[in-house]
Amino acid sequence: MKPKTLHPNSQVVHVGVGQDPAYGSVSTPIYQTVTYQHPGDHLGPFDYTRTDNPTRKSLAEGLAAIEGGAGATLFSSGMAAITALFHLLHSQDHVILTDDLYGGTYRVLVDVFDHFGLTYTFVDTRNLEAVQQAFTPRTRLVFIESPSNPLLKITDLSAMARLAHAHGAWLAVDNTFMTALRQKPLNLGADFVVYSATKYLAGHNDVLAGAIVAKTPDLADALNALANTTGGVLAPFDAWLTLRGLKTLAVRLDRAEANAEAIASFLNEHPLVEAVFYPGLANHPGRALHQRQANGAGAMIAFQLPDTSRVAEFLDALQLILPAVSLGGTESLMTHPFSETHREFPEPRRLSLGIRPGLMRLSVGLEYVDDLLADLDQALSRIQH
Repeated sequence: MKPKTLHPNSQVVHVGVGQDPAYGSVSTPIYQTVTYQHPGDHLGPFDYTRTDNPTRKSLAEGLAAIEGGAGATLFSSGMAAITALFHLLHSQDHVILTDDLYGGTYRVLVDVFDHFGLTYTFVDTRNLEAVQQAFTPRTRLVFIESPSNPLLKITDLSAMARLAHAHGAWLAVDNTFMTALRQKPLNLGADFVVYSATKYLAGHNDVLAGAIVAKTPDLADALNALANTTGGVLAPFDAWLTLRGLKTLAVRLDRAEANAEAIASFLNEHPLVEAVFYPGLANHPGRALHQRQANGAGAMIAFQLPDTSRVAEFLDALQLILPAVSLGGTESLMTHPFSETHREFPEPRRLSLGIRPGLMRLSVGLEYVDDLLADLDQALSRIQH
């Protein structure tokens, strides 16, 4: 019997362990099946993999336990998870969202949910008064990223939960950048925690996955019913890959975060870099708040280069760090938000938010830190002269 109380670093290692009554397999088996044999007079605990699957269930139960939630629902991607969350709402319902959030979330609202009559307001959620003023009688959901993507703005999650609940709304927090090993939004009052599990949870750039952990059984049941009805569930093999990645989350995050701290300090001192956005730096305006609600700065960095056409030259000069979208994997990836992840935002909106042509987003990986520093140094030198 496992101890009743485990540190989260131990919990992630043991997700799914010891759950094979047939053969005692330590690793959770891949139940690569569509359907399940059952007695003639009633269905068994599993009947169809869209509804449930033993591999997916093992991962869902583990994620819910780590987050302290009532249940987790697993989806085929992070955007499938976010789409499902919005499908809990009704026509003419209103959503308040972090203003510089991921471009895919912006796109699904504007290109899809506009047609269903969902209304929404983007707000700098660091400003509680502005959030308060954004509420309407139809506000049903507040959707937060903290740290935000890409500018790593920090929102007071406890204060946001109080505001949302005072207006009869749910609070959902996209915790992809942090994971439960660094920040637990449900403990701070959130109703949902949302993940692109593709990123840190799976962690190897080899699987698409999404997850929502709900605080209460009724919310978990609603999401499971929605996933079963609409069908965007996580496949068994993808669930197994995510399970395998989750086991090394603690050591991966520790290494990536240590690398990020060194890189942020280097960039902060570099004469060509105009600004560095990383909550572990002493000059980050949200650092004190972040330290109160999280126990680590994570491994995502944004930094501002001069807004010139030499951005492409900088990306081409990188030799170890890979110019690519996505984040949270073993390899370090450099992304250009202005032309990639946030290109859906109208240009005036991008510029007003600070998503300028010279902004870079770095997902720091597990490479030897001196190699990463050397790569950044030589690439910056290429555009400095």
